[in-house]
Order: sequence, then structure tokens, then C-alpha cells
Amino acid sequence: MKTTKIIYWTTTILFAAFMTFSAIPDILMVDDAIKFMTHLNYPVYFIPFIGVAKLLGSIAILIPAFKKIKEWAYAGLFFDLIGAVYSILMTDGFQPGMLVMVVVFGISITSYIYNQKYYADSTA
Repeated sequence: MKTTKIIYWTTTILFAAFMTFSAIPDILMVDDAIKFMTHLNYPVYFIPFIGVAKLLGSIAILIPAFKKIKEWAYAGLFFDLIGAVYSILMTDGFQPGMLVMVVVFGISITSYIYNQKYYADSTA
């Protein structure tokens, strides 16, 4: 149980931090965020929306209660990551720096799996 708890909280905090740090420039409409998203052909009005969604999802996965909301938050954050990778691939093609996303996907999947284990163990 202790190992499960450590893995769960470590990966969840890392994943939430990554998503939060990627959400803040979108919410604040930082010039680099605008340039990046418009390069991917997303409309400017979409930028703060996706930023707020990522921030709310990050908060949701950190709150121990509300299992269904956590499920939706994990799904939404994962779809955001998949959409980001797909958009970059379709716009710029493969870039070696994108391999960092393998680590992010690994952390997100581990967080989700250990979320299931942690709360299954704590209710038993």
C-alpha cells in the first residue's frame, strides 16, 4: 500500500504540474502561446479555453474525492496530449524533441493506473 501511494502521488503531482505549467501561458495569452497555437491553425479564442480546461483537469486529479470527475479529468488531459502531438505531427512533421512526450504519456498512464489501485486498496 505504501509503495502504491508513493507512486500514485509522485506521478500525479508530476503530471498535474506539467499540465498546469502548460496551461498558465494559455490562460494568460502569452505571446509565445498565441504564436504556437496559431501556427497549429487553432483560433485565438480557443487558447484560454484549453488553458482553463487543463488547469481545472489538473486540479481535479489532485483532489481525492469525486471519482467520476477524476475519470473525466484524466480523459480530457490525455485527449489534450494526444491532440497536441497529433497537431504538431500534422503541421511540422516528426521532431526529435517530441520524444519527451513519451515520458509525459508514461507519467500520465502510471498516474491513472495507480489512481485506480490506490483508491481500490483504500476502500477495501
